[in-house]
Amino acid sequence: MAIHPMLNTAIKAARRAGNQIVRAMDHLDGLSIEAKGTNDFVSEVDRNAEKTIIETLLQAYPDHGILAEESGIKEGKTLHQWIIDPLDGTTNFLHGHPQFAVSIALKFRGKLEQAVVYNPMTEELFTATLGRGAFLNNRRIRVSQVNQLRYALLGTGFPFREERYLEIYLETFRRLFPNSSGVRRAGSAALDLAYIAAGRLDGFWEFHLQPWDIAAGALLIKEAGGMVTDMKGGEDYFDSGDILAGNLKIHQRLQKELAECLVTANSTTN
Repeated sequence: MAIHPMLNTAIKAARRAGNQIVRAMDHLDGLSIEAKGTNDFVSEVDRNAEKTIIETLLQAYPDHGILAEESGIKEGKTLHQWIIDPLDGTTNFLHGHPQFAVSIALKFRGKLEQAVVYNPMTEELFTATLGRGAFLNNRRIRVSQVNQLRYALLGTGFPFREERYLEIYLETFRRLFPNSSGVRRAGSAALDLAYIAAGRLDGFWEFHLQPWDIAAGALLIKEAGGMVTDMKGGEDYFDSGDILAGNLKIHQRLQKELAECLVTANSTTN
């Protein structure tokens, strides 16, 4: 199957940014780093990678819009919008911990159509085009077949930006951890979601993510046969940032567990 030309451009952009990021690993001590908020950092590498991605995309499609983590929104002349996280897992990167990724997605008329998640350290390239399936380095991938929560390996992320979510998050963790095969917190939501698509994780939940954290991974999962919703099973995850993902069976079981858990947590915080 031929690669969609817009996906091909996104792959080129992700690889160029990934090469910059890997080269920067050799001089982490000399990087300029700023704190955007509590436990939320940005480096010159994030900004340079984002600049490279945007230049590559707009060179091919100058009329398209941009939503990028560091530079924000650039309105386009068409209904296409690229959603970019140049370095998802910045804290990992700054510590030399090799779990981070470039994430690029394309929306058209509000619907996700293209997705790239690229791990430059392993050179694993996750891609998807709406209606054409999900792939890892050109090999078709599918979500796992695990159908019982007690056998499921789950991914998650801590609410590091917003401490007000911490108590609710801890309630969900207390509920899911003892009833699963294990929980992993790797520090890059984009990669976690890609791992759901590849069957390496069976389910995932996190609160208060941003669109650029979610966009590419959400399409990957859907094209790999999985499900992505908000905590209540709705489509509000882009606006709320609260995301629940997994294969169909595990998603269903997670949603059931979290429904009871969130009622309890909300009643104690109100």
